[in-house]
Amino acid sequence: MAVTIKSAREIELMRESCRILSEVHDRLSEAIRPGISTYDIDALGEKLIRSYGCVPNFLNYNGYPASICVSVNDEVVHGIPKKERILQEGDIVSLDAGLIYKGYHSDAARTYPVGQISEEARQLIDVTRQSFFEGIKFAKAGYHLYDISNAIDRYVSRFGYGIVRDLVGHGIGTHLHEDPQIPNFRQWRKGIKLQPGMTLAIEPMINLGGYGVEWLSDDWTVVTQDGSPSAHYENTVLITEGEPEILTLPKDAKG
Repeated sequence: MAVTIKSAREIELMRESCRILSEVHDRLSEAIRPGISTYDIDALGEKLIRSYGCVPNFLNYNGYPASICVSVNDEVVHGIPKKERILQEGDIVSLDAGLIYKGYHSDAARTYPVGQISEEARQLIDVTRQSFFEGIKFAKAGYHLYDISNAIDRYVSRFGYGIVRDLVGHGIGTHLHEDPQIPNFRQWRKGIKLQPGMTLAIEPMINLGGYGVEWLSDDWTVVTQDGSPSAHYENTVLITEGEPEILTLPKDAKG
């Protein structure tokens, strides 16, 4: 699959898909508290997505059994919601969600504190989020794809965190996962030249400890090998002639 350049009409559809997803994330963020189950978060997310007339794009994707990936503490991504998994004070929880609006996908992730959390967990969340913004300084026409990767690595490495290597960002459009793949760690090649109309899901996944991960027996949940906490921050981004447009973070969104 080649990297797709979206038309003006397609960009408008992507923009609306992503605007709706940002509202879903805002509503989900308000539900995060000690005592709620990951199952209830997923149920709320699916209800919200369908209330906009949209379809959750994660549900049954390659067999994934839920609408929202809910990953707690050392779970990096793709945590499967469960009724018995109850959020506790001091946890951190990553919500990865996406939807389809009139055939166009959106994708975004956030990591939230559950009640009061440790300072090291707070810093991990903050650095992961900021690394995305460091990366998209280079998400402009004329730069190369791996300029984004290298900027994320430069920023995160200052803190000694592990940057997950087994999972990467991706293009997005009429498919959830399109070309190109977007690593969050240093690359020695340049990668493709960025062009206006490209839509990219850029998503740093950062561990407090080492970068190693492994898959649990459910074949979905990815955890850190050393048991350290992990954070995730993702937005769908449009490459333009000028500054990148963060489609899943409209100007009035909380992010």
